[in-house]
Amino acid sequence: MKDQTYQLLEVANGKPIKLWTEGVPVENEARAQLMNTAKMPFIFKHLAVMPDVHLGKGSTIGSVIPTVGAIIPAAVGVDIGCGMIAARTSLTAADLPDNLHGLRTAIEQAVPHGRSSNRSRRDKGAWDQVPQQADQAWAGLQPRFKLITDKYPKLANTNNRAHLGTLGSGNHFVEVCLDEANRVWFMLHSGSRGVGNAIGNLFIQMAQADMRQHIANLPDRDLAYFEEGSQHFDDYVEAVGWAQDFARQNRELMMRAVIQATRQIIHKPFEVALEAVNCHHNYVQKERHYGEDVLITRKGAVSAKKGELGIIPGSMGAKSFIVRGLGNPESFNSCSHGAGRTMSRTKAKNTFTVADQIRATAHVECRKDEAVIDEIPMAYKDIDKVMHAQRELVEVLHTLRQVVCVKG
Repeated sequence: MKDQTYQLLEVANGKPIKLWTEGVPVENEARAQLMNTAKMPFIFKHLAVMPDVHLGKGSTIGSVIPTVGAIIPAAVGVDIGCGMIAARTSLTAADLPDNLHGLRTAIEQAVPHGRSSNRSRRDKGAWDQVPQQADQAWAGLQPRFKLITDKYPKLANTNNRAHLGTLGSGNHFVEVCLDEANRVWFMLHSGSRGVGNAIGNLFIQMAQADMRQHIANLPDRDLAYFEEGSQHFDDYVEAVGWAQDFARQNRELMMRAVIQATRQIIHKPFEVALEAVNCHHNYVQKERHYGEDVLITRKGAVSAKKGELGIIPGSMGAKSFIVRGLGNPESFNSCSHGAGRTMSRTKAKNTFTVADQIRATAHVECRKDEAVIDEIPMAYKDIDKVMHAQRELVEVLHTLRQVVCVKG
């Protein structure tokens, strides 16, 4: 290539690792974790590592793991199908109210978010009464879910229907943004919620149980895998595919709710672009690379085929990007899924104060309390450096800045 922007890391007794991390920090623990994954016998060609890379459970967040004949449930993780949706509106900054608190409140009321820690009370992050739109979507998902729960009955007793169209907690968010032309966008980040978490955890445990004879030989017990052709492999592919569809519909439902909430606050008629970008960044699917059919697990990475649209959000209070894939074959047509953390949630809470959070998000209508300090922008990598490191993977179409942020 004319300008090779990745670093090559050779791994003894393993496949090489290509890292698009020029100018961004990579923890030693993340490197060690990547090398463990690269030693698995079914890795195809090489691992591709995105600039938002950081330590994860079992496998590294910000990595693309191509496999042949096997699948690692912990590499996909428990937030199956987690991803982004964004849509441009015909509104401009001038159409927004001077005080954005009312808009944030309307969105918070329209989209269940967060989680009630008191188990005896109803979870505020789930529907009390499931609205009609969510029920219609659930009716389409339910038959396939029944096929899964007939085999794995414990998955029936999960938050599934009551979580469809809800945000969750942690780094999940809803944002109102402005692009470089001051046009208003809606953007949100969420996945397959409680049912996806249950599916992920169940199959991770099953993979470890299936491999109990060999688990001591694995570099990490969370690299336990299913072999293609086994019943559990087929069942996992079925369940993970369903959870990814749930996640996509979850985002679409919330986007509709955000639009409806905005119409209550802004009475000027407005259109919303139908070509909304809706992309996963925690998922697995079969793809063709280097002339072969391969299972591609993107753990904190986005598909970036040539011409394909994607979303790379920055941190709370930083920029985000609508991008178009350049179809770089060496990255398995992938790009980063965000900025990537530089410190754990615990460290962020121990390092920063509410005053720091208020300063860092002064330009955003959002919560500024102790509970969201772990999402402070300084806990993340510099999004501009992350974007520069992957200049051979994507091109930027729009740069967005938040004006409203609803956090789970």
